[in-house]
Amino acid sequence: MAAVSKVAVVGAGVCGLATAIQLADGGVEVDLFEAHPELTALGSGISLSGNALRVFAAIGVWEDIDAAGYSFDGRVLRAPGPQAPVISRGSDGEPAGDGLPSGMGIPRPELARILYNRALAAGVRPRFGTEVLRVEHTTDGAWLYGAAGALGAYDLVVGADGIHSTIRSQLGIDAAPQPTGMGIWRAFVSRPAEVTSTELYYGGPAYIAGYTPTGENSMYAFLVFDAADHFDASAEEGAQLMIEQSQAYGGPWETIRADLAAGQAEIYYTWFTHHLVPAPWNRGNVVVIGDAAHSCPPTIAQGAAQGLEDSHVLCELLLSRDQVDDELWAEFHRRRLDRAKAVVEASVQLAEWQRHGDKYAAQMPKLFADLGQRLAQPL
Repeated sequence: MAAVSKVAVVGAGVCGLATAIQLADGGVEVDLFEAHPELTALGSGISLSGNALRVFAAIGVWEDIDAAGYSFDGRVLRAPGPQAPVISRGSDGEPAGDGLPSGMGIPRPELARILYNRALAAGVRPRFGTEVLRVEHTTDGAWLYGAAGALGAYDLVVGADGIHSTIRSQLGIDAAPQPTGMGIWRAFVSRPAEVTSTELYYGGPAYIAGYTPTGENSMYAFLVFDAADHFDASAEEGAQLMIEQSQAYGGPWETIRADLAAGQAEIYYTWFTHHLVPAPWNRGNVVVIGDAAHSCPPTIAQGAAQGLEDSHVLCELLLSRDQVDDELWAEFHRRRLDRAKAVVEASVQLAEWQRHGDKYAAQMPKLFADLGQRLAQPL
């Protein structure tokens, strides 16, 4: 018998949908609350590491995700310059031995669609356009409230509502995302045939320049510079800035610039931030996971993966225990806090090294390899 029979999941992102799927598969009634009026997946593409793919395999969506995205092993490092020479082709630590690739890229809307359809098939009840404004604890659960009043009583509330989590603030947790001083341009463009994995350029004017394939005919490209106020830039202004700022990079960047110049690229701009909620992530039977509990710069492509790991461990415990008690929460935090902390710290460290240029370049491959080996270990 599961520790819970009725759960509210707040947030219909990757982490929230994965949580809803696993609990519903285990026979739990799940209401999925999302403030937006419909399923949204802002952004271009997303990079997913091997530990994220293992969770997708466990919840039965890997084959669909594999078909909709672009899988690969390892990464390529290039130098700036007209020819963009390849410096190295490397792996992300030792293979996990599970038959899955070490990483992949996929368009965000496709990933959201696959997870949402799987959630519906599992019996999850979506409630779009419903913003959770207040949480009221009871002795063995919680009530949720929205603008129109009570939304329902639940054995457990899972706050997977992202980096600016309402549930986190309702719990009185004051940890909040802090800027790292870096900002990133992303553009959804066509994939040249020669691009078959993530490729990163170190050196030149950008802290990082690179791209990740997301399908047979698509990839997303990115440029990282000091954070700036580009949030109101038009698509045309963003394209022109990316063209100008990528001139030092050759190779596939020539194709990227052609797409940008032709107005054929979707363009997005965000800042890098980081935070980590110290234990405990719960207050009674309300818990935050994923970006609500921790965020990090995408320098190691672990944001979504860490949220999926939170989800998987939490659902495993809820479905295998008889009650939600101190022992369950202690086990959850034992398995998740140090691992998430290691990722946040490594991601921030890498961002800092990148800001200092060549001074720390020799240390970066070891950081990638060490963390990759750690994340290849079972949860």
